[in-house]
Formats: sequence, C-alpha cells, structure tokens
Amino acid sequence: MAFLLSACLSLMAGLTLGLLGGGGSLLTVPILVYVLGMEPRGAIATSLFVVGVTSLTGMLLHARARRVQWREGLLFGAAGMAGAALGGRLGKAVPSQLLLVAFAGLMLAMAFAMLRPRQAQAEPPAPLPKHKGVAVLCHGAGVGLLTGLVGAGGGFLVVPALALLGGLSMPKAVATSLLVISLNSTAGFLSAFLAGAPVDWRLAAGMSLATVGGSWLGTSLSRKLSPEALRRSFAFFTGALGLFILVRELPTLHGLPAPAATRTAPVIARDPSGIHGLTSPPRGD
Repeated sequence: MAFLLSACLSLMAGLTLGLLGGGGSLLTVPILVYVLGMEPRGAIATSLFVVGVTSLTGMLLHARARRVQWREGLLFGAAGMAGAALGGRLGKAVPSQLLLVAFAGLMLAMAFAMLRPRQAQAEPPAPLPKHKGVAVLCHGAGVGLLTGLVGAGGGFLVVPALALLGGLSMPKAVATSLLVISLNSTAGFLSAFLAGAPVDWRLAAGMSLATVGGSWLGTSLSRKLSPEALRRSFAFFTGALGLFILVRELPTLHGLPAPAATRTAPVIARDPSGIHGLTSPPRGD
C-alpha cells in the first residue's frame, strides 16, 4: 500500500515538473513528510536527490527540442548553486515551520504575478541587459538558498524569473528552469548530505524512477499546450499549494496544532513493511 501510494504520488510529481517546469519538488517533500512520515532533514535531502535526477532527465528532453536557453540557465544556475550550498549548511539552524511559511508567502506572491495579464511577447532576440543580468544573479542566489534550506528545486520562482527578467517565452522558461533546478538540487543535496542529513537510498532510487517517468510524460504533453494555458496552469497550481502550506504551517508557529483538514496520517506508521527504512515518526505538530 505504501509503495503503491508513494509511486503514484511520485509519478504525479514528475508529471508536474515536466509539464510546468516546477512544482515537482514541492510535492516530493510533502509526500515524504506528511504521507510517509519521514523526518524533515532526511526528507529534504532525499527530495533534492530525486528532483535533481528528474529535472536533469527532463531538461535533456527539452534540450533535444532546442528549448533550453543555456546562457540564461547557466547564469541563473551558477548563482543558485552557491546559494543552495549555503542553504544546505544553514538548514538545520532554522525552524522548518518558519521557512515553510515564508516559502508559502513567496509562492502566493509569484502566483499573483503570473496571473497578471501581459502583452504577447515575441522570441527575445537581444542579449540580456546588464541591469537585468544582475537581477537574475541575485534572484538565482535567493532561489538556490531556498533550495538548500527546504529541499525545493525552486521552479515556481525560476520560471517566472526567466520569463519576466530573462525575457524568455513560457515554453523556453519552463525548459531552462529544469537546467537551473538540476544544478541547484545537486549543490543542495551534496551540501546537506555532507552536513549529515540521512538519505534513504532505496526510496530515493524508487521515487526517482517514478518521477522520471512522469517528467517524460509531462514534457511530451507540454508541446501540445499553449504558452498562456501553461502559464495560467502553473500560477493556479503554485497558488493552491502555497495556500495549503500556509494554512498547514502558520498555526504551528504559535504552538497550535495544524488544522485537521490539512493533516495526513503517515502510511508507514500503519504499514512499516511498505518501504524499507522509513520507520521514523512523523513530525509533531
């Protein structure tokens, strides 16, 4: 039961990552913590491994279609890797609830920004302006820091930044974001792992296989959707998940239990034999 549920949810995470260029990592951590009952530090490290593998394979598929913009992606990713390495070291010193509340607020703000109507944009021919290049670097470092701290690849921030600051069309922003996510996740994972975060390798491998399959499917489907539909879908998804996390985590900052409607009973707690190695208790509210 536990294996089947985690496989289905991991497939969904990969589908989201391949289709929208983000969100997969935002599903991976809740799957590990809220559904499988894994302790947060191990969940973050495992999520970074899974998302790094998945985003890399998805990026390669987009690269074959020549949608990946290497210059913008490497610029953003280089800054992000530095931030992710720092975040991986700092993660254990910051309360996870506080990070998740701030994380949710950023998600909601970005969702509103993406839903604002904007004029149709042609393919950007000009080099990135100098002032926007600096903004991309700063944004990349900030996204990388979040990646290392909370185990999310940051695609929900990378995609709009590449679209709004980098001037990329939505399909190219989605494709390029996978390059950035793979770089950030790799740096964050190595930093967290070297800092002593536990990793369940069997689970990480199994989830990676499921998310890679979902990512391939999502990448294929993304070719059949209009850029505007893709953009709006991404915004609604980001806003809904941000609202859930905010409602789930905000009361815990004041020592109150999370609302009952947002709680999930860990499957592993009821079926320890479902997946080897996941026997740690769920996070207390």
